[in-house]
Amino acid sequence: MIFEGEKLTCQKIEGDIAELHFNAKTDSVNKFDKITLEELNTAILKIKEDRSIRGVLLTSGKSVFIVGADITEFLTYFKLSDEELIDWTAQANRTFSMLEDLDIPTVTAINGIALGGGLEIALTTSYRVMATTAKVGLPEVKLGIFPGFGGTVRLSRLVGADNAIEWIAMGNENRADSALKTGVVDAVVEVDQVRAVSIRLLQRAIAGELDWKSRQAEKKAPLHLNEIESTMVFEGARQFIGAQAGPNYPAPLTALGVMQAGARLERDDALEIEHEGFVEVAKSDTATSLINLFMGDQYLKREAKKYQKIASPIKTAAVLGAGIMGGGIAYQSASKGMPIVMKDIAESALELGLTEATKLLDKRVSKGKMTATKMAGVLNSIRPTLSYGDMGNVDIIVEAVVEKTNVKQAVLGEVEGLIREDTILTSNTSTISITTLAEKLKRPENFCGMHFFNPVHRMPLVEVIRGEKSSEQAIATTVAYASAMGKTPIVVNDCPGFLVNRILFPYFAGFSGLVANGVDFKRIDKVMTKFGWPMGPAHLLDVVGIDTANHAGQVMAAGFPDRMSPSGKTPTDLMFENERYGQKNNKGFYRYQLDKKGRQKKELDPSVDELLTSLITDPKEVSDTEIIERMMIPMIIESSLCLEDKIVNSPAEVDMGLIYGLGFPPFRGGALLYADSLGISKVCDLADQYTHLGAIYQPSAQMKELASTNSTFYSL
Repeated sequence: MIFEGEKLTCQKIEGDIAELHFNAKTDSVNKFDKITLEELNTAILKIKEDRSIRGVLLTSGKSVFIVGADITEFLTYFKLSDEELIDWTAQANRTFSMLEDLDIPTVTAINGIALGGGLEIALTTSYRVMATTAKVGLPEVKLGIFPGFGGTVRLSRLVGADNAIEWIAMGNENRADSALKTGVVDAVVEVDQVRAVSIRLLQRAIAGELDWKSRQAEKKAPLHLNEIESTMVFEGARQFIGAQAGPNYPAPLTALGVMQAGARLERDDALEIEHEGFVEVAKSDTATSLINLFMGDQYLKREAKKYQKIASPIKTAAVLGAGIMGGGIAYQSASKGMPIVMKDIAESALELGLTEATKLLDKRVSKGKMTATKMAGVLNSIRPTLSYGDMGNVDIIVEAVVEKTNVKQAVLGEVEGLIREDTILTSNTSTISITTLAEKLKRPENFCGMHFFNPVHRMPLVEVIRGEKSSEQAIATTVAYASAMGKTPIVVNDCPGFLVNRILFPYFAGFSGLVANGVDFKRIDKVMTKFGWPMGPAHLLDVVGIDTANHAGQVMAAGFPDRMSPSGKTPTDLMFENERYGQKNNKGFYRYQLDKKGRQKKELDPSVDELLTSLITDPKEVSDTEIIERMMIPMIIESSLCLEDKIVNSPAEVDMGLIYGLGFPPFRGGALLYADSLGISKVCDLADQYTHLGAIYQPSAQMKELASTNSTFYSL
C-alpha cells in the first residue's frame, strides 16, 4: 500500500501501476472536501517519490466517480477574505497540476457521475474512459459560480473554446455519447468494463503506443487561436450567453471572460486568472442564494426520505374531478409509473382531463423525450370512470373538485364510505382548512391535504397539509406519493392558505395599495419582473385565475381579518365583477391570444386602465424602489409569521416553498434569505415607513427580536 487515508487509497496493481482509489469510508459518495484534497496531495507526492511506478489509474469505489466539491465547506470558504479564498483555490490547483505534471501516463476510469471537481480532476489525466451509464459535466454556474479547480483552463484546451464555453456556461450534465463526441472522454464502454479497459489503455501508453506526452503538453499551452479568432469565438458567444443568463446570473459571463483572458496564456498563468474570477462570483449574493437553494433542496429530499421509510405502499391512485387540474394530476402520476383512476360526474370533464394528459404527452413525443409506444402505455394507465366502483382497490385518492367547502366535504364523505379503511384520502385545496374538511369524515386520521400548483406538470412543489387529526401514516404516505410523482413535497401545518398562498396574498395586497395610489399595473409588473419574478403580480393573477384569486382572497380575509381584510374594493374584485377571469376566458388585466405554438400570449387592453381609475383613492408619485419595498415587505413579514406560527419548521422550507411554488427569484434565495441579505434591522426600518398603509407592514415579533440582536432568519 502506497497510501491509505479516510477518503482514498493508493496501491500498486499490475506490477507498476499506481491505482489512486477514491472510496470515502464515512460518506455515501466521493466528494472533494478539505480532507480529500489533503490526502490527494499526499498520495501524489508519494507517487512522485516512487520511481518504479510507470502509470497512474484513477478509480472510484462508489457507484459514482466523484460528485464534485463539498458544498457545505464551500460556504465556509466563501466567507474568507479574497486573498485567503484565492490561496485555497490555488492550493487545490497545485495539487491537480502536480498530478497532471507527473512524467508518467495517467488514466481516469469514470464509472458513474463525475461533476464539477470530479470532472476537473479527470481532465488532468492523459486519458478518460467512461461508462455508458455515467454522466459528466461542470454544473457550477447553477450554483452561481464556475469551475475553480482548473476547469475553464483544461477543458478549453482539451476540446476547444467553443465546446468549453457551451459546457461551462450551460452547466448541463452530459451523457457518455455526447462526452465522447465532444472529446471530453476517449472511450465509452459498459460499466463493468471501465476498469479493465482503462488498465489496458494505460498499459498501451506505458508501452509507448500512445503519444500521451503531447496530450498533456497541449493542456499546458495557450489555445491555438490568434487574436482575430479569439475575438470571434469569445465575443460571438458573449451576446448569446448574456441573453440566456440574464443580468442576475453573472457567473456564465464571468467564466467566459476568464477563458478569454487566459486563452493566450500558458496553464499556470491562466489558472491565476481563473482564481481571481472565481473569487469574484463566489462572493456574490447570487452564489450565496443558489448554494442555499441547492442545500435547501437536499434538505427537503432528506426529510421526504424519512417519511418514505414509514409510508404505506402505493400501487394505484385515484383523482376525483377531471378537467385541467385533474388531468394534470393524472398525467403526472401515470407518466411516473403510477396507475391512476380519474373519476368525474360528467363525460365531458373526463374527455377534458384525457385531452390535457394527451396534449402533455404529445409534446414529449414531438420533442423526442418519449416514444409513441411509451405514450400509449401512459394513457392506458389512466382509467377514466363516471362511477365510484373502481375506488375499492386504490391506495391513495386526491380529491380535486371545485374549491367550495360544502362540495368538497360532500365528495369526501361519499367516497370515504366506498374505500378500504386504510386508503389515504387527500384534498387538493389551495386555501380551505384541512381540519374543516375533515369534520364530517369517519376516519379523519386517514385524511390530509395535497396541494398541487398549476400547471401540475411544471410546478415542482406539493404542499402536504397536516390537519388536527391527520395521522403520521397519512402524511408519510402522501409525501411518498408526491415524491413518486417527481414532486418536491413540503409538510405544512393547517391554516388558511397554508404556506405559499398565505404568503402570496399580502404580496397581492401590496399590489392593490399601489394601484390605489394610481400606479400603473403594467409598470408594477415591469418593475417586479426586473426584480426577478417570472411575471408581475397582475400577470400572475391572470395565470392563477381571477375567480380563483377572488375566492381565495375571501378565505384569507376571513382567516386573518386583522391584516388581510381589504379596506375597499381591490383590483381583483373589479376584474371579477367584470367577468375578466384572466387566461381562463382570455381577458383579465391583459388580453390573451394563442401564438403560433399554441401558447397564450398577453396583449395590452386599454379598457383595463379605464376600469382601474375607479380604484384610485390617493394618487401619489411612487418610485420603482418604493414599488419593490411595498410589494416585498408584506411577503417577508408573512413569511416570518409562518415561522412564528410553526406552519413549517425552518426558514429553508419557507424559501423553498416560495421558489418552487411561486417562482420567487432563485438568485435572491427566497423571502427570508432576501431579508437576511438586506439586514433584518433595515427591513424593520423600511416597514415602519409604511405602517400607515395597514397591518401587513407591521413587523413580526420575531423580526423585531432578530433586529435587536443583529441576527438573521437562517441563524434560527
